[in-house]
Amino acid sequence: MRYIIYGAGAVGGSIGGRLFAAGHDVVLIARGQHLEAIQRAGLTVRRPDGETTSRIRAVGHPAEIEWGAGDLVVLTVKSQQTAVALDDLASAAGEVPVVCAQNGVANERIALRRFARVYAMMVMLPATHLKPGEVTMNAAPIGGILDVGCYPTGTDSTCEQIARDLSGAGFEARVDPKVMRLKYGKLIENLANAVQALCGLEAAAGQLARAVRAEGIAVLAAAGIDFATEHQMDQRRVESAMKLRPIEGQGRGGSTWQSLARRAGSVETDYLNGEIALFGALHGMPTPYNRMLQRLMAQAARHERPPGLFSVEELMAQASGSRVDIKSR
Repeated sequence: MRYIIYGAGAVGGSIGGRLFAAGHDVVLIARGQHLEAIQRAGLTVRRPDGETTSRIRAVGHPAEIEWGAGDLVVLTVKSQQTAVALDDLASAAGEVPVVCAQNGVANERIALRRFARVYAMMVMLPATHLKPGEVTMNAAPIGGILDVGCYPTGTDSTCEQIARDLSGAGFEARVDPKVMRLKYGKLIENLANAVQALCGLEAAAGQLARAVRAEGIAVLAAAGIDFATEHQMDQRRVESAMKLRPIEGQGRGGSTWQSLARRAGSVETDYLNGEIALFGALHGMPTPYNRMLQRLMAQAARHERPPGLFSVEELMAQASGSRVDIKSR
């Protein structure tokens, strides 16, 4: 099996780099300065126990790949980039298995419109991508948890091979026929990503984060969606050997924080907090906290503002009706 990693950022670079180091055939799809750096000098993966630089083949578009029967795509672009990525993939590769290793729960449905074999992957992989040509993994001895299953449910031999290969590359990967239940649990956790990005690294565990997640839990329950509870998500971590081990001199924020820090110009909030806002609207439930974060994150990305623009108190007041604006920051 050849692994085509579509999106070689924090998650994709970590997965692709470790699979390549374990002897697997890997191609990265990247863009911009990151692509140029990988093509020039290789991909550097920094880990708590050292670093490696690998000369992995990297291209800028699926059309640059000669596709074969043994290819499998691991989709690791941000959710707001999924539709365009899948359009390019369909035109270049035709029918190919697609693994959605992304935050959010909308990507698999988008992919299934275009591809017959779609897999869902729940990703717990603490990693950072801020510098072209480099990703940093912040956990050891297991680099991350990557559970996989067929979408919408079930398992097959491809799932089993993916799990074996990832486990052999330093991750913990289980085959789970109901992996979307875990992805919905991860969605609830990721609702605080915007809080961290807007209010600073410590804010993701405070009052606003709890309010945002409570809103999400109530909405998913009203929609009749089965999701892993906070205790069950914590238990999955406990069962693994993954331990956070920050690297000295390397700050680590979540994926949304990293997007603002890199001035990426877009964020995945529409597919995290926006997913809760959507379900709330469909089921007649107000979602003021998630709507507020969705709006402010879109403004921050559009105006290329750095992380940490607001205090938690400002945003709590905003959710109660006092309006704050990015432009004044």
